[in-house]
Amino acid sequence: MVIDAHQHFWFLKDREGGWPPPDLEAIHRDFLPADLMPEIKAAGVTGTVLVQSLPSVEDTRFMLGLAEENDFILGVVGWVDMKAADAPAVIADLAKAKKLKGLRPMLQDIADENWIDDPTLEPAVEAMIANHLVFDALVLEPHLSALHAFARRHPSLPVVIDHGAKPRIASGHFSDWRHAMLRLAEMDNVSCKLSGLLTEGGDQDPRALRPYIETILDLFGADRVIWGSDWPVVNLAGTYAAWIKQCREIVPATDHDAVFGGNARRFYRL
Repeated sequence: MVIDAHQHFWFLKDREGGWPPPDLEAIHRDFLPADLMPEIKAAGVTGTVLVQSLPSVEDTRFMLGLAEENDFILGVVGWVDMKAADAPAVIADLAKAKKLKGLRPMLQDIADENWIDDPTLEPAVEAMIANHLVFDALVLEPHLSALHAFARRHPSLPVVIDHGAKPRIASGHFSDWRHAMLRLAEMDNVSCKLSGLLTEGGDQDPRALRPYIETILDLFGADRVIWGSDWPVVNLAGTYAAWIKQCREIVPATDHDAVFGGNARRFYRL
């Protein structure tokens, strides 16, 4: 069973004045299950994990509704204000939906790079653990030190780094990124998504991604790397079909079952 562990749906009307802006023509429109179905069918993908892209509980409920209506959506990663006083109650309420599998604060958009390294998150984290939820880390390289402290403080919380922490492939900085990722990979509760890298490559040949993909596999091992398309954002730099093909060519064939499905099933309890 091949699983796409990172894709999005949205209505533009819900994102007025926000991202994506009109100049990103390839993704400046509504994206719904009917748009994704031809892509996953052609790629042999049988299930997906739908991930939040708006910091709102309303968006999370919208995604959970889509998951109930579409069997191929196996799980949802939603959003909650984790520092709000009512966060534990909101998490418990959302978790009544069986397809809620995790939460993702949009750390890349928070000015405070150390936002995640804060003991006030404890009640929300305890609620996540109690409800068998995981933590998706939408981070950039400057956030990795704080994420390391967070993951170390909560060893029983499964954490996955989205998009390989969006390394600056177009401008280099490989060694700094690798060093920061190595520290996180040393913790058993941290995994990494093989997703989102295509849009970090700028105008470079897609082959420039190979060292980053191979490093993720080397650091985290085949049992902690989870493939995702980042659709429809992937359309900014290529296609769904081209991205999964590129990853299948680089990931050793012996690890395909784990990276392209097994790890997602285990991590998200699908």
